Amino acid sequence: MLRLSLTILWPAFLAAGLAAGCLFSLFDPRELADLGGATGLAPLGLYTLAFFLLWICCALSGMLTYYLAVAPDGQVPSH
Repeated sequence: MLRLSLTILWPAFLAAGLAAGCLFSLFDPRELADLGGATGLAPLGLYTLAFFLLWICCALSGMLTYYLAVAPDGQVPSH
């Protein structure tokens, strides 16, 4: 179970890091706060929140991919 978790979470972590880098290369958190109203978060807090949300999305994508890759008879594919 640990191996399965790490198989999903590590690539999700890397993808979230790339996605956060791309997102904040285009948008400055201070400008987003000005457009959307006061979020109450400092820019570092917004970076952190966005990273974890992206990590969750990437992990869910990885879990869905794994779920769809499971053999039809319920057997888990070998690693």
